[in-house]
Amino acid sequence: MIKKAGGLTDMENDLQGVLKGQKIAYFSMEIGLRNEIPTYAGGLGVLAGDTIRSAADLSIPLVAVTLVSNKGYFRQSLDAFGTQTEQTEEWDPSNLMTRLQQEVSVKIQDRDVKIQAWHYNCKSLTGGCVPIIFLDTNVEGNSWDDRRITDFLYGGDHTYRLKQEIVLGIGGVRMLEALGFKVRKYHMNEGHSSLLALELLKRNGKDPAKVKELCIFTTHTPVEAGHDKFDYGLIEDQIRDKNDVDILRRFGGADRFNTSLFALNLSEYVNGVTKRHSRVSRELFPGYSIQAITNGIHSYTWTCPAFRQLFDRYLPGWANEPELLVRIGGIPDDEIWEAHWSAKKDLIDEVNKRTGAGMDYETLTIGFARRMTAYKRATLILSDLERLRKINRRGRVQLIFAGKAHPHDEAGKQLIRDIFKSIETLRNEIKIVFLENYDMDLAAKLVSGVDVWLNTPTRPYEASGTSGMKAAHNGVVNFSVLDGWWIEGWIEGVTGWSIGPQPEEHITGEEARLAEIDDLYNKLYYIIVPTYYDRRDEWFKLINNSIGMIAYYFNSHRMMRRYVTNAYL
Repeated sequence: MIKKAGGLTDMENDLQGVLKGQKIAYFSMEIGLRNEIPTYAGGLGVLAGDTIRSAADLSIPLVAVTLVSNKGYFRQSLDAFGTQTEQTEEWDPSNLMTRLQQEVSVKIQDRDVKIQAWHYNCKSLTGGCVPIIFLDTNVEGNSWDDRRITDFLYGGDHTYRLKQEIVLGIGGVRMLEALGFKVRKYHMNEGHSSLLALELLKRNGKDPAKVKELCIFTTHTPVEAGHDKFDYGLIEDQIRDKNDVDILRRFGGADRFNTSLFALNLSEYVNGVTKRHSRVSRELFPGYSIQAITNGIHSYTWTCPAFRQLFDRYLPGWANEPELLVRIGGIPDDEIWEAHWSAKKDLIDEVNKRTGAGMDYETLTIGFARRMTAYKRATLILSDLERLRKINRRGRVQLIFAGKAHPHDEAGKQLIRDIFKSIETLRNEIKIVFLENYDMDLAAKLVSGVDVWLNTPTRPYEASGTSGMKAAHNGVVNFSVLDGWWIEGWIEGVTGWSIGPQPEEHITGEEARLAEIDDLYNKLYYIIVPTYYDRRDEWFKLINNSIGMIAYYFNSHRMMRRYVTNAYL
């Protein structure tokens, strides 16, 4: 268990002293806290949840703001051919949260749209607590359309998304003021909340220097197309105030309103989420100073029960000081293997219960679970089924896939169908399953229960990625393309294995893809499979190194301490 520290660190004392009742306001369109609160779609929201958990553990005075998304993201159903259909995942915030009395409003077109708020406390076993404010337009007096603005996470068209960003950014600032929060800094987790800077400009005499002192911006998107942009015709239709539109043009781009550019121009501190991502972001936005704070994950949340118990016994205090995991060498290998075996058994039992696939505990199990979209390349390992058969003849493998495709992402949906075709083709040879409705609970089982965690993004589109960090906390070995966080965590054959060329090799995309496919199959055949089956002592070293050389560092406690010293103080 997380134990309350004997006292605050010097850094935490400094922060408490500087803020004196003030808060860091953390804005995120999505926040992943638990399955029962389906206000997250993927990595961005889960990272936000881990950020909040670590802030609570470390007594960082944070308040978080998001949308209630009371119809969730969606519940995924898959038919026998892998065709995805989506159902709403409605939930009732009144079962888990407290509705606050305060209401604020924002202007959309010529209407005043009322916003209410739900309050949820993220409490730490250390005694810390972060309040989370969920904004909700389902308020009596609003039109039917306006009551639906906070229904669907990433739902609807550009108009719907712009309305959501008005509610989150402008409405969020107004709600914090109505609730009496004294805010020292506003931290924008992606550009979705950047309209908060428009509200701050109006409150600070339209002085951009004053607003910049208040704002922090973390970008998570390494490609131009990933940054939200809105046509000014739409902006002028939804935001009728000409002065506001002029401000958006001035700071957000002359041709189209770019939410990330607006945040960049009005934030004193800007960071990417890995070292490489920061470099890529500086190329996307030349002339801007974009620092790097590499993401981390909340160690206690993502460590499975068997490893928690093991770490509690040998490394007391690890949950609030994950750097203690560097001492993993003091834990006997047989006990580490027993913990891994327990997690693997839990996963395989769950897989067999859901699918009837008949997977077994002894077979080398490879996991791939993340958002199903083209650049993640879920099917790369299925590119040459004959080579996969050859690997399986050398030493049996079984594959577990999971992930949702956005309802409008047809290429992502096709990836799922392609996986199902391969499952059918290899049905009597290699056990492969695709688990539907990927969520936080299933993710926790997957990252702890497989033997190898596979990641095959198209470079340089992986800004960070955090699932491999979760896997490492459970002694699962990473096998990944050199992109995002893995460039920093990878030591070949020591912490895991790379796939394909080095990050700075200048080759065409097709050359890189062919090299990655070849490397993936060769390393499985010549290194990974024989090491797992024939050189167990070497596999134990990989497990130890995953924990002692990756988990000790790639955690959200380290990440949040960096935010405090670099951005919040």
